[in-house]
Amino acid sequence: MNAWLISTLLLFPAALVYPKQSPVLPALLKKAPSDNPLKNPVDAVVEQAAQQFMSTPQAVGLSIGIFKDGQTYVYNYGTVEKGIQQLPTDQTIYPIASITKTITGTLLAQAVVEKKVGLGDDIRKYLTGSYPNLDYQGQPIRLFHLINHRSGLPFLLPNRPDAFADTSVPSSAIASELLQNYSRNDFFTDLHKVRLFSTPGSTFNYSNSGAQLLGYILESVYNMSFEELVRLKITQPLAMNDTKITLTPADQTRFIKGYNCTGVQMPNSPDQLQGAGALKSTVADMLNYIQWNVAEQDEAAKLTHRPTWGDEKRYSAGLNWQIRNVANYRAIWQDGNIPGFSSLCVNYPELNMGIVVLSNECDRMTASRTTTLANQIAKTLDERAVMLPN
Repeated sequence: MNAWLISTLLLFPAALVYPKQSPVLPALLKKAPSDNPLKNPVDAVVEQAAQQFMSTPQAVGLSIGIFKDGQTYVYNYGTVEKGIQQLPTDQTIYPIASITKTITGTLLAQAVVEKKVGLGDDIRKYLTGSYPNLDYQGQPIRLFHLINHRSGLPFLLPNRPDAFADTSVPSSAIASELLQNYSRNDFFTDLHKVRLFSTPGSTFNYSNSGAQLLGYILESVYNMSFEELVRLKITQPLAMNDTKITLTPADQTRFIKGYNCTGVQMPNSPDQLQGAGALKSTVADMLNYIQWNVAEQDEAAKLTHRPTWGDEKRYSAGLNWQIRNVANYRAIWQDGNIPGFSSLCVNYPELNMGIVVLSNECDRMTASRTTTLANQIAKTLDERAVMLPN
């Protein structure tokens, strides 16, 4: 849930031939446990980047999935829980935090394709009751504003900017605390109190409350719960059966433990964020999601990648996906951070490639380290890959 732009060049040809000299890790670097078989060029690339990521004292576990030219690769490092030696697997369940927003954006795109809604609809068309506060000088918040962070809605409801004054505490941890016992009725009560200070669409302001509200609106449009919508429209068609909010007792046995920078295990984050950050998933499921996004064959997928603001030739945003375009090669990505967990999903449609990174440790530098890891892998696998801002 970090701000919008949180954001070594090792040339490695797209044909994946071995480099003349294999990457050599620093001699003093203690290697993390891994299932990497080190049998092919992709293995070698991942080993170097992943061991560098795991070399920091706070690192616990790491799962990496790669889709490249029709092939998938999965690598796991570290452990699912401090104090034991158990590698994650492609079936280990991680929270994906704000990557959830891309799935909420996909649901909106599908609703548009099905002609249930229009991207530019006034959101009040789908709200019960009167909300004269949700426009500014006659300009309303529109549906797509809710998922591209230009709605003008606050970072979180309840709107407590004072709670975030202590910059030594990660914003995701503060948000989790505020959301304990915060109900849907509380959300709509607070929504009536929101004040807009600029025209919707004009100003960037990272907003979990916007994505959460979009989830509620989609529930109303389809007359079913957000989680059921995700299952019916996305996870079932894409065989992503482990991507969900509510975990069964059997799921819980595969749910990884998350830790902060001092090694303290974090409690589970509340599910109230729903469409803004409550989904959990596995590397195996996320690789299916990546392949669907990279292919861009589905109208909804294409719509989520269509810029709704920004410079289409440089940096822009779709339906929550961030997009960077360099020489007509795109990186389409989103990261996510909640207490104990950091995640990143990036698609390169023109390169037929994508990467997902899931970690069970989160501090103020984890998002940057995750981005560095993905950049190193992508750029080495294909020198045309667009670097993510770090």
